[in-house]
Amino acid sequence: MLDERIPHLATVVPAALAALGVDGCTGGLGFPELTGACVLLVDGLGWELLEEHADAAPVLAGLRRGPLRVGYPATTVAGLSAIGTGVPSGEHGMVGYSFEVPGVGVLNALRWCGHPGGEDLRAAATPEEVQPLPTTFAMAAAAGLAVSVVSAAEYKHSALTRAVLRGGRYVGVHALGDLAARALAAIGEPGTFCYAYHSELDMLGHVYGPGSAAWRMQLRQVDRLVESLVDGLRPGTMLAVVADHGMVGLDGTAVDADDTPELLAGVRALGGEVRARHVYTEDGAAGDVLAAWRETLGARAWVLPGEEAIARGWFGPRVADHVRPRIGDVVAAARGRSGVLRELAEPVESAMRGQHGSLTSAEQLVPLAVAHG
Repeated sequence: MLDERIPHLATVVPAALAALGVDGCTGGLGFPELTGACVLLVDGLGWELLEEHADAAPVLAGLRRGPLRVGYPATTVAGLSAIGTGVPSGEHGMVGYSFEVPGVGVLNALRWCGHPGGEDLRAAATPEEVQPLPTTFAMAAAAGLAVSVVSAAEYKHSALTRAVLRGGRYVGVHALGDLAARALAAIGEPGTFCYAYHSELDMLGHVYGPGSAAWRMQLRQVDRLVESLVDGLRPGTMLAVVADHGMVGLDGTAVDADDTPELLAGVRALGGEVRARHVYTEDGAAGDVLAAWRETLGARAWVLPGEEAIARGWFGPRVADHVRPRIGDVVAAARGRSGVLRELAEPVESAMRGQHGSLTSAEQLVPLAVAHG
């Protein structure tokens, strides 16, 4: 486990709101008193990746920065939920790319459908019920701030937006220039807070691998975005750049569960993703499944009973009662550059070169880079 003294991603928005004078929010990150703030989340920008490729992002690398830890699982659903609720996954309950919702089945939380490849679940598992906590954005708006969520126009009405980003005015954008202009406009007056999101660095990391030529070229574009935002900050405002997870490139040690009978015996459902699996077992089979996964994966993964993972704090210091059934009876977190694929059931996900989700520092640590107007 990482040093608990490293701040959690979930602390960033409450700290910014505290600096904006919102009662009930906790600081602790050293933000001064502010009149406006923008938190920009760059999907997939790990701390170690930024350190290694700082030459491709000189503006971002030159800002005052330190690491954050994102918690388990190190994945977009959990990271966006931490931003949107101010708490770790054990409390907000968005415990993976996919996870079981009792009475509904395994939910793909990015697409809000049955996993893998099932029906739309917005009626059976309404976003506001799956994630019922009030959002940081709603809290800020209730305190009188003008709150904006600046992200891709295609996500405006998504179920995940409803689950974890509700409470602010959604501003749909189409490109980097649009994102920069709208984010700056959103904090153009006193008493304003903006959350902005950029997804393409993560996408290219998945397709080509983190650190690839395409990934580095996209990082350069991200740096231009950051430069535009920094140049446009007015006095009393702040830009905080964060990420939801890092990323690693897989090596040849990954196991295909769909072609490994030992990993499916006694298993009624699989959730999570390649590097962070939730294993839901048949009644009475948890012990045998645990033993089989440990024997088959060996040094390629940490494999624990779900309750032990909870006790070790993987999902944060507290796990709510309604969240516990979403966590696998067995939990497998990949070590090194390995993973558990599902080439038949999850062909797109299994073909990705870059993956994330687990407990390694490459996935867990992300930057907190700060600039002031």
